Amino acid sequence: MLLTTLLLQAGLSLGTLGKAIGAAFAAFAAAFGIGKIGNAALEAGARQPEQASHYRMTAIIISALIEGASLFAIVVCLIS
Repeated sequence: MLLTTLLLQAGLSLGTLGKAIGAAFAAFAAAFGIGKIGNAALEAGARQPEQASHYRMTAIIISALIEGASLFAIVVCLIS
């Protein structure tokens, strides 16, 4: 049986299932983006060690902005 068939038989509606999938996608996209930022900051710091603190601070700020946007997306998915 398909997973959707099992979930619908358990009493979940398609709207609830869509909300959960949307929230999961937003969380996955945020984790992927923050991982790419961390990787880029580490590579940049390895190439220019004297600028490593600048790259680290920039990566933290951008990661916080991504985290805020993903939390907003999760809240919108769960409210709608």
